[in-house]
Amino acid sequence: MTQSDESLSREPVYVISVAAELSGMHPQTLRMYERKGLVRPSRTSGNTRRYSEQDIELLREIQRLTQEEGINLAGVAQLMDLRLELLAVKCRVARLEAELDAVMRDAKRKVQEVHRSYRRDLVLYNPPAQLVPQRKHRRRPN
Repeated sequence: MTQSDESLSREPVYVISVAAELSGMHPQTLRMYERKGLVRPSRTSGNTRRYSEQDIELLREIQRLTQEEGINLAGVAQLMDLRLELLAVKCRVARLEAELDAVMRDAKRKVQEVHRSYRRDLVLYNPPAQLVPQRKHRRRPN
């Protein structure tokens, strides 16, 4: 899509004739795209289709893919499914990264607590001679 999804409204405001004009398509094409599951406009209580800005942008993208890229509607449907799946994976990765950051901060805090618990006083230790291993010098063979 050309614009970011965040900047486009999800508010369903456009009737099919306006949506068709904004997207540069015939209303019957929009109906066909809905039947194929490529676009899902909202419905009013009177069952009238209402399209949002996001829907209009999606229609433009479908038109671009079919006309400029030569992708058939089945391919467009798969591409849209893959885009949704990719978005879901990106969201999951972001969530897992946030969880990992929290775990790492907690682990770092715990390590710092352990380091702070170390005793800092030094005690000199001179072991008795019998505890110190003696090295035996070997003679080298000639």
